[in-house]
Amino acid sequence: MFVTPSISMQDGSVELQQMRYVIAVAETSSFTRAAERCLVVQSALSHQIARLERELGAKLFERTSRRVRLTPAGAAFLTAARQCLDAADRAAAEVAAAVGEVRGRLAVGLIPTVAAVDIPRALGEFRQDYPSVRISLRVGASEELVEQVKEGGIDVAFLGLPTTQRPEGVFSHELARDRLVAVVSPDHRLANERAITLRTLSSEMFVDLPPKTAGRAQSDQAFAAAGLTRDVAFEVTSAYLIAGLVGQGLGVAMLPSAYVPQLTGVTTIEVVDAPARVEYIIWSRVSRTPAATAFLAILDIPLGQQ
Repeated sequence: MFVTPSISMQDGSVELQQMRYVIAVAETSSFTRAAERCLVVQSALSHQIARLERELGAKLFERTSRRVRLTPAGAAFLTAARQCLDAADRAAAEVAAAVGEVRGRLAVGLIPTVAAVDIPRALGEFRQDYPSVRISLRVGASEELVEQVKEGGIDVAFLGLPTTQRPEGVFSHELARDRLVAVVSPDHRLANERAITLRTLSSEMFVDLPPKTAGRAQSDQAFAAAGLTRDVAFEVTSAYLIAGLVGQGLGVAMLPSAYVPQLTGVTTIEVVDAPARVEYIIWSRVSRTPAATAFLAILDIPLGQQ
């Protein structure tokens, strides 16, 4: 019997392909785009979903002339469908690995300012060695990536955390430690300084990451520990956008020293009492796909790390 939180069926006739169709419609909000993604004609996809709805005894989608959206039953089915497809993919990958072939998927997550590993080069090397693996890449905040690794949505992730924080609920390996530096526009009044303090910076307008992110916490904790406050006028999620705003003289920022050489149009200054950050690579405590194992091996990561 197939069971979800709100729907069930007795004959076990739900097919993996039907699940793929439901996921595609849910992610594209369109039967037409879902059919294009799945490489089938729309009538065939619509027929299979209608058949599934009859078998389940519940509507999965609300259809209007303007949009398609999940019903509560559809949302429940979507969660279970993703879990089933992921389990099927993992099973196929494990069978392939047993006969010496690595295939399946490798989902990698990273923060925008990762600097300890050349990600494009590492993925390029992996693709050469394991061409049958489908690689995907997602950029996000450290705390979001940790949760996605726990949930199985991402296999391996690269994080940056304050020295007061460690990844929890996942396996982790420390890659590097780095200090933050001040980033200002070339014509800023501090641009010619060799080194400054947090107190000097505290009177400036700041560009930074959103509140409650690990990247923002590094600076917030440092200023608070020094008994200082600052004005963060611009909150953005992209390091390149941070640099763009700084370059236009709209504020100053603090970024990892190993990352800022990638930026142009800004000047960096050492901060003598700057906070530090630690870069980690993390992977699941629960399960590790053959592709994830192979990728960690390429990076020479010891798998026994906690």
